[in-house]
Amino acid sequence: MNPAVKQTASARQRLGSGAASGLVWVIRVILPISHDVAAVAPRVGFVESRVECDKLDHVNFEASSSKKPAEVARMFDYAAPSYDLMNALLSIGQDAHWRDATTAALDAKPGERVLDLAAGTGASSAPLLHAGADVFSLDRSEGMVAVGRARHPEIVFSVGDGEALPFADGAFDAVTVSFGLRNMTHPVAVLRELARVTAAGGRLIICEFSRPTPLWLRAAYYGWLRLVMPLASILSRNPASYHYLAQSILEWPNQKVVAGWLRSAGWHDVAYRNLSGGIVALHRGTR
Repeated sequence: MNPAVKQTASARQRLGSGAASGLVWVIRVILPISHDVAAVAPRVGFVESRVECDKLDHVNFEASSSKKPAEVARMFDYAAPSYDLMNALLSIGQDAHWRDATTAALDAKPGERVLDLAAGTGASSAPLLHAGADVFSLDRSEGMVAVGRARHPEIVFSVGDGEALPFADGAFDAVTVSFGLRNMTHPVAVLRELARVTAAGGRLIICEFSRPTPLWLRAAYYGWLRLVMPLASILSRNPASYHYLAQSILEWPNQKVVAGWLRSAGWHDVAYRNLSGGIVALHRGTR
């Protein structure tokens, strides 16, 4: 190789490694401070959104996504045994902070009936149960539900479709979805179903990957996705699942569009709060 070309390649490799290390430091040290304080109060830090949903917003998203429900469920079936560990590794431990913020925002009370949709292995359901709520955990992936039942026998798990929830109208005091709305083929239809099964005055909290607001963080984060996901796929039993994860995050619309979806699905008092600079966002709605 030409010495000049070799030197340039080496410099680019060092630059990429330095950028990745810098993003790790920002995520581990700086960004948790932005939401740890807000996590102790359910309504702190939310920004109200009055943006109406343009029908094209969700039509374009759905058209751009090649995901099919059965295929997505199969991917999660294969990923289930190592799913929680990989989440912790890929988020550099931030998944615990995001989960704490979600639990605090939902503010489940003892005796309340709470639906945790796309509950996976139950990591998001367990804190709600510990708060005294009567928790129902539903996921489309049989593999995830099987792992959840083994790890959390105290939680009621069931397999089901977010677009056709097997519950009566107004059955729940609160509903929540953590990192699952993005995997739904028709997210607005799911939001309508959640509204149907939520009692008047009930509340919704969605925790989902989002679009970082600082441009420098967005560029670094998207670079991180393109760098880390191929490495994660090597360690995974199902490499395609991590390529899908990165692509689904990159395709997901920004916070205001998702807030518009909530309003169009019949939710009121709609607001969102950025976590980790907008890498993740909490979305709130009231029935």
